Amino acid sequence: MGDSAGLPPIYADKPIELAPAKIITSFPVNTFLENLASAPDGTIFVTNHEVGEIVSITPDGNQQIHATVEGKVSGLAFTSNGDLVATGWNADSIPVVSLVKSDGTVETLLTLPDAIFLNGITPLSDTQYLTADSYRGAIWLIDVVQPSGSIWLEHPMLARSNSESVFPAANGLKRFGNFLYVSNTEKMLLLRIPVDSTDKPGEPEIFVEQTNIDDFAFDVEGNLYGATHIYNSVVRIAPDRSTTIIAQAEQGVIGSTAVAFGQTEGDCTAIYVVTNGGMFLPPPTGVVPANVVRLEVGKPGYPLG
Repeated sequence: MGDSAGLPPIYADKPIELAPAKIITSFPVNTFLENLASAPDGTIFVTNHEVGEIVSITPDGNQQIHATVEGKVSGLAFTSNGDLVATGWNADSIPVVSLVKSDGTVETLLTLPDAIFLNGITPLSDTQYLTADSYRGAIWLIDVVQPSGSIWLEHPMLARSNSESVFPAANGLKRFGNFLYVSNTEKMLLLRIPVDSTDKPGEPEIFVEQTNIDDFAFDVEGNLYGATHIYNSVVRIAPDRSTTIIAQAEQGVIGSTAVAFGQTEGDCTAIYVVTNGGMFLPPPTGVVPANVVRLEVGKPGYPLG
């Protein structure tokens, strides 16, 4: 895996262009921040995975528990009316999709006993979402109106190389143009899946190899900003597939797990990164506090959905 204190072999030859960074707020050591979604008013909502909390964070860094689910919470995305859709497990360890209202009340939309590990989630339309199943090697289609869930795509390229591996395979996913991009973290692949006019998937193809990406976000020009998790960095992958490191441990992104663009007029060219402080591959100094970090990247985000 390389030395977590420096650049691992897969990134050792990559150029470094560090983005201006600011730690917005921090959480105690051994807090696993898994995902985030930013609101039009500048509030950032983050998932505190292991304790099942969704925390709201104001632009000045004030934290408040917005909602609590009975179990664990992973992915997070907004609905068209400002509610949140969250993936995770319920108290019985059954994969579940929840609706979190603006007042913090939580409603179970559906349980998916045939799923294994629901992870990243992204809108496909106003009422439909795609969520990665990191251990089944599949992507589920979730309809929040019905509500219902069905397999959108199951494919070996979305799966782990070994079913005993603890690393997630299909993990983060976002649409850009007529393609859905998916990170397979366990295989260190970034995949691209064609999406036709009826929102049906084509055959996955490898977009970038030998890159450890968790969740990610796109800017309007098609640059992908990815959290590298155990490699304690954030990278930018250009449309020509070249990779540049834009943040490292020194910028506060140890254990980076997810990325999202700001949504306000004055914040739309910045990305926010959540971390777990290195819980799975601690730096030499040990696990550090989990951070929410703002990185100025100079380009606005690509619209979700």
